[in-house]
Amino acid sequence: MAILIDKTTRIIVQGFTGKIGTFHAQDMINYGSNVVGGITPGKGGQRHLGLPVFNTVKQAVFEVGAEASIIFVPPAFAADSIMEAADAGIKYCVAITDGIPTQDMMTVKNFLRRSPKQERMMLTGPNCAGTISPSQAMLGIMPGHIYMRGNVGIVGRSGTLGYEAADQMKALGIGISTSVGIGGDPINGSSHRDVLEKFEEDCDTKVVLMIGEIGGQQEIEAGLYAKEHMSKPLIAYIAGLTAPQGRRMGHAGAIISSAGESAAEKVAMLKELGVIICPTPSAMGDTVAKVLARM
Repeated sequence: MAILIDKTTRIIVQGFTGKIGTFHAQDMINYGSNVVGGITPGKGGQRHLGLPVFNTVKQAVFEVGAEASIIFVPPAFAADSIMEAADAGIKYCVAITDGIPTQDMMTVKNFLRRSPKQERMMLTGPNCAGTISPSQAMLGIMPGHIYMRGNVGIVGRSGTLGYEAADQMKALGIGISTSVGIGGDPINGSSHRDVLEKFEEDCDTKVVLMIGEIGGQQEIEAGLYAKEHMSKPLIAYIAGLTAPQGRRMGHAGAIISSAGESAAEKVAMLKELGVIICPTPSAMGDTVAKVLARM
């Protein structure tokens, strides 16, 4: 099984006819994702990559039954595109766009919270690599060939470290149920905990690897959730052990601003909560293999 997307998920691409949208839409189609069309305002009625182009998300939902969307829209307009998807009834949205203003994302979060939780569109990103359920569907920009189908779930803020984990596990013959990038911005659509809840409900995910970094409290909140509610082992790698306090490191959200936000503090807290700690990025695959061998 998989979480969030599978081979039947009907996907649309917002920003479909642009250079970046076209490139990654074709990559998703080649992977086998069920892409059913795309959105470019003013180009409705045309065809692109052999698929219909719509002016609005509502038209795509009505005409081709779109369920999931991926955002390749410039930062200034991306928040409106996310809210348009939610308003149209899209169930899951991945925002790839980097550089969306923080104030715009606050507006998006407030807009999504208007709906009851059970009816609310799930959003991952912005500034993320997307989601992949190997051999079923890819809704993102990751190199699909490095992912092997299996029973390990991955959730991370860093797309690159997610790729590294999948590649290490593939070399060891270990596969992935679903890998979810939640994005590296200070305000993102879904947290580690939100995705852990999905993995806990998935009967075919046996182990979960959480990839975190300095800044914010999301990893600790996920650890608290795992201790109280998860029956599956949770492994964590926290990047940034050598990062100096007060200096931004890569992601906009990766900055230590208060107690409990450094990598060392997060590792210590997670250990106390019973989370299995992966000491280095090169040990992610080996750590997962050891946990699986004990099960």
